[in-house]
Amino acid sequence: MSIPQPRTRTRLAPAERAAQIRAAAAALAREQGLAALTLRAIAQRAGVAPGLVAHYATSMDELVAAVFVELTGAELGDVRTRVEASPGAAAQLATLFQTVLGHDHEDITLVWVDAWSLGRGNAALAVAIDEQMDAWRAFLAAIVRDGRGAGLFTVDDPDAAAWQILAMIDGVSAHALVAGADPAPFAARLAQACEALVGAAPGTVARPTGR
Repeated sequence: MSIPQPRTRTRLAPAERAAQIRAAAAALAREQGLAALTLRAIAQRAGVAPGLVAHYATSMDELVAAVFVELTGAELGDVRTRVEASPGAAAQLATLFQTVLGHDHEDITLVWVDAWSLGRGNAALAVAIDEQMDAWRAFLAAIVRDGRGAGLFTVDDPDAAAWQILAMIDGVSAHALVAGADPAPFAARLAQACEALVGAAPGTVARPTGR
């Protein structure tokens, strides 16, 4: 009968261990949402003791907020890259809807939905939510301003239009997540609603030239 050998734990530098724990937390959040981030769950994913997670995380609230910023910031960066590759503001808005309502963004939708709930009791997360939503609104407002400058849109207040567009995206995404539905078919409807918000001719966003 063989005698079980004790498991050896790889020793990592503090920065490497902290990065390992953060990566484990981010992976868990992508799969199960921010609500799944507990000391025990993160420790199990990272393959370490819960006490080690507690040692490297100043607080669970701050760790949850940091993971939220990491994931949602990466999402915005990806969307920005795809959108800015499209020619003109109308095509950029169309690409935006098709991207954020795609299957590959469902995990981040779960992160956002959890954040809106958890942020009520997590001050660090609440601040992070405000900052990320402000970044989204600024991104959308810049597209609308470009469209107005090019004569495609006639809206008077790009910032207000950006707020409404973001609210529509968040609403459809959240409802689809809860209902277990595919949000992608709603991209064209949102594009049509967006045309009214920004003062665009029918079909310029829903069926932009060149797409």
